[in-house]
Amino acid sequence: MQIIKDGKIINDDTRHLADDEPPTGGRFTVSFARWQTERENLRQAEGTVGVRLKGGDELASIALDLPRLEPVVVEFPTLADGRAFSLARLLRERFGYAGEIRAHGDFIRDQVYFLARVGVNAFEPVEGTDLEKLLPALKDFSVNYQAAADNVELVYQKRGK
Repeated sequence: MQIIKDGKIINDDTRHLADDEPPTGGRFTVSFARWQTERENLRQAEGTVGVRLKGGDELASIALDLPRLEPVVVEFPTLADGRAFSLARLLRERFGYAGEIRAHGDFIRDQVYFLARVGVNAFEPVEGTDLEKLLPALKDFSVNYQAAADNVELVYQKRGK
């Protein structure tokens, strides 16, 4: 499958495992609930493990695990559920997570720029989305008025330069 990561379209082999699917190596993600109950076994699994978060998941309970989790996937179960924005920003700013934060699911082009501003650096939209049309959304705006997790220079900071 292809995703957008760090501003480029790349091939990605990350598998999103169901809660009853055994880890078989490689790069995979598990649900937040599964990580909570099988943490020790998953730490011993072969491969690289990440976690999928939904809007109501409590980040503080995995704060100490974050350095060994990649990617952290923030899920968009429906277009109207924007809690993934808050999760991404908290991961970057409060918990200092420096790894891949991936938006997954039902988000639209108009949200991509703002997802990047709150710390998302990888995008896995619903199947059938044209990534070539989604990619330019990362550069939709040339100036920013508010601070965000991306630490982009703000418009007032550019005065006098």
